[in-house]
Amino acid sequence: MTSRPPLPARPRADPAAVVVGPHYRITVLTDGLLRLEHSPDGGFEDRASTFALNRALPVPSFRLVETETHVEVLTDRLHLVYDRRPFSTSGLSVSVLGGISSYHSVWRFGSEEPGLGGTARTLDLADGAIPLEPGVVSRQGFAVLDDSRSMVFDDDGWVAPRDGSRTDLYVFAYGHDHRAALQALYAVSGPTPLLPRFALGNWWSRFHRYTADSYSALLDRFASEGIPFSVAVIDMDWHVTDVDPALGSGWTGYTWNRALFPDPATFLASVHERGLRVTLNVHPADGVRTHEDAYPAMAAALGIESGDPIPFDVTDREFLEAYFDVLHRGLEDDGVDFWWLDWQSGPHSRVAGIDPLWMLNHFHFLDSARDGRRPLTFSRYAGPGSHRYPVGFSGDTVISWASLAFQPYFTATASNIGYGWWSHDIGGHMFGGKDDELATRWLQLGVFSPILRLHSGANPFTTKEPWTFAPAARTVMTEHLRLRHRLVPYLHTMNHRASRAGRPLVEPLYHQWPDAPEAYDQPHQFLFGSQLVVAPLTSPTDPRTRLASVRAWLPAGTWVDVFTGLVYDGGRELLLHRDLSTIPVLAPAGAIVPLDAAGVPANDPVNPAALEVLVVVGADGSFTLVEDDGTPAGTASTPLTFSQATGTLTVGPAVGALDCLPATRSWTVTFVAFDGSPTATIGGLTLDALDDDTAPSLVRTDDRVSITVEDVPVDAVLAVTVGPDPRLGPNDLARRLFALLDRAQIGYDLKARIHAIATSDAPLSVRVSHLQALPLDPPLSSAVHELLLARP
Repeated sequence: MTSRPPLPARPRADPAAVVVGPHYRITVLTDGLLRLEHSPDGGFEDRASTFALNRALPVPSFRLVETETHVEVLTDRLHLVYDRRPFSTSGLSVSVLGGISSYHSVWRFGSEEPGLGGTARTLDLADGAIPLEPGVVSRQGFAVLDDSRSMVFDDDGWVAPRDGSRTDLYVFAYGHDHRAALQALYAVSGPTPLLPRFALGNWWSRFHRYTADSYSALLDRFASEGIPFSVAVIDMDWHVTDVDPALGSGWTGYTWNRALFPDPATFLASVHERGLRVTLNVHPADGVRTHEDAYPAMAAALGIESGDPIPFDVTDREFLEAYFDVLHRGLEDDGVDFWWLDWQSGPHSRVAGIDPLWMLNHFHFLDSARDGRRPLTFSRYAGPGSHRYPVGFSGDTVISWASLAFQPYFTATASNIGYGWWSHDIGGHMFGGKDDELATRWLQLGVFSPILRLHSGANPFTTKEPWTFAPAARTVMTEHLRLRHRLVPYLHTMNHRASRAGRPLVEPLYHQWPDAPEAYDQPHQFLFGSQLVVAPLTSPTDPRTRLASVRAWLPAGTWVDVFTGLVYDGGRELLLHRDLSTIPVLAPAGAIVPLDAAGVPANDPVNPAALEVLVVVGADGSFTLVEDDGTPAGTASTPLTFSQATGTLTVGPAVGALDCLPATRSWTVTFVAFDGSPTATIGGLTLDALDDDTAPSLVRTDDRVSITVEDVPVDAVLAVTVGPDPRLGPNDLARRLFALLDRAQIGYDLKARIHAIATSDAPLSVRVSHLQALPLDPPLSSAVHELLLARP
């Protein structure tokens, strides 16, 4: 594919890192990563593979011990012993150093791997948990990726198969340093690309026969409801689906259905004018049939004169060239921004060992990067290395609580194979039944997922528009869809972190706390960027308390729910309870979270002119807001730092490509779980909140205080101070407990008795034991004790 430059690759390792024999080769890629090859024919693979692009890494320090019978390699992290024979369980082992376990941290060739899992190709028809493919981290300290059968790339970027006759393994031996293992994966396999900013907003998707008018009317209704969307997904009915059965099914198509979309270019332009980008669904397996508008041009490009259908052949270079330059380019000229590649036809092609999904993902990504554009694909996972082709489409899930309960674990664990940008069918795709609570909880998880894409199947009743649900659910859904766009400044900074530092947006807790047993026991809980921990609610509400609960672990320290302002002492496991309006989103002391300040954000999530910064006092904190203009050179950063000693948040000055930012900004600084009196300075000049209409304004609520400063130049320094060594406010137990009991479906006298006991002046131990003696249902008892013991 000479018109599409290949991904940068340096596949040949430095000879100084290589130990080679007649039939084996050992490459010390890093201090914790070995490539182990065995070749009966004595040949070895030096081309880039779908997993490994870069083996020319700096040579780590290692010690080599060779005898007539054995080879040993030692680094600071591992000890390899090999008997120079064909690889065997007794003859090849890698021990993980550092005392990870007494005797379990030794990998032997052919032994079962006890890893923590990676991800899976699809969630199609999944109703709950499914098996996962391997990742590169484990509690035992080692993991192995078998690269023996993956495709390889020639120097010009074309592909060739491998038959697996040569063994090609990558052994990760990083102990509990899980993030270092991921860094090694990215070093060898290539970084995660930077997503376009618009991909981080809300995506609207539905398998439905829209017309141009009905789709436009839907977008206008979303606008009137104040619900932002940044991506318009149009499923397969955009194209002609009623085809002659002699030609095959209607799933594959490239010709606009003019009965539904009479003027595609005008329709797409109208969607762009509303601030959204467009992706179309394509199922390419049936090739190009004679009814397609593009058939004559495709036939001419390929020299086909027979008039026969053109089969899909991803192994044919000429076909693939025309596939892009003829079949897709005209549709892109009409206004299609990127493609939803819905490949459902298995891993086989006309050449054994070449996976069509890999080919589609790889070459669509390269094609989308032409002309210097920020590339974007939307397709299914194809194995290790797939992180290079975001965004991932996880497939058609069943609408059920079991499906919802599996997705937090599935999403976080994907980071173990470096796959950080999953897009799920939020709300589920098929089957199931109407359940307002399930749909709301799923959307709340979607807000704190890598990509939020609402989706539903063709059934006319499986709608996801908020106004199709009861008023309580509708309100919560609307607020959370707005919240997702408000989070884009934070999300886009994490997008840059994922690309530059190899840290996915969503990570399991054990990436941060690898030596804490509790971190491995919380499948519903995950890190969401650098500042937040999320514990989504994935089970139904208790009918008496009208609260849902989730078991969570709070590491040592002080934690604040950024939505409720409830303050917790960490270092424990507990049950967290919330009503339908929110899920637990927790930040440690010192956390700084930037948001778009707009109450109703726009569709296109551009760099905002007004920002809100959530601050949790109690410890020093820092955050560098990263923004850009969509080009590699157009990046600006704004430092945000909080000093606990002085109680001061310092904003700016912004540096870098300031042209991509507004000249001045409005900054709202919100101190969560705090009730002080902030003051502000710009460039050291004190601003008096009482002087005039342009002075800072203060707003207080039950659990926070905000100060807003208008028109701050982006290259200036804004300082907001609340006084030295500020402390988080006390939890208002009486108020919070009254709200809990007022909601509960229990007797009035019991409510009064619980409130009186819990808020009395008796010692905490007395109040706890008294409440334990009452005949309370377990859900009510645990909800009461959560408040009583949040921060005693």
